[in-house]
Amino acid sequence: MFRRTKSDTTTDTVPAEPQGKVGGKGRPTPSRKEAEAARKATFKKPRNRKEAAALRRDKVRTERAKMQAAMQTGDDRYLPAGDKGPVRRFARDYVDARYSVMEFALPVLLVVSLVGVVFSQQFIWLAGVVNLFFLAMILLIAGDWFLLSAGLKKAVGVKFPTESAKGIGFYAVRRTMQMRRWRLPKPMVKRGERPS
Repeated sequence: MFRRTKSDTTTDTVPAEPQGKVGGKGRPTPSRKEAEAARKATFKKPRNRKEAAALRRDKVRTERAKMQAAMQTGDDRYLPAGDKGPVRRFARDYVDARYSVMEFALPVLLVVSLVGVVFSQQFIWLAGVVNLFFLAMILLIAGDWFLLSAGLKKAVGVKFPTESAKGIGFYAVRRTMQMRRWRLPKPMVKRGERPS
């Protein structure tokens, strides 16, 4: 009654092919760390346009804070695209290490023009002196511009022979026209110090 037949024993010894679980998820179960990270990510997703705008503002604010900190410290990772790279860093150091006529041109020209406007009625000859001074300043600025661009391009060609120096002269002149204390990114070298 409870005996096995010969056919039953042969069917039991043949191994069955492993079958996948019907209705399974088709991927391994995530670890607890992965599951918590995914859960937190779903909380971060904005539920409406107002939350999306708030998240975007927060992201812009943090990026701006990083950029402002980089402007103070010279951290190349967060600088604007126009200031990134070793060539631009070298150009900034080259400009900051030297005295330049262009740096003081704007304040001097403003003072001279103000003096010319205020006292030209009393001293008629002062208008001619102011005009000559303006002409001399323009010639000095042009000479300083040429010397700065030529010297910087030569130094960049020696230090970075494989890098492109396109636009580096105008970048340096634009920085030179700002007073040293207002330059951004902040100067990292002292006056007279050789740029590295």
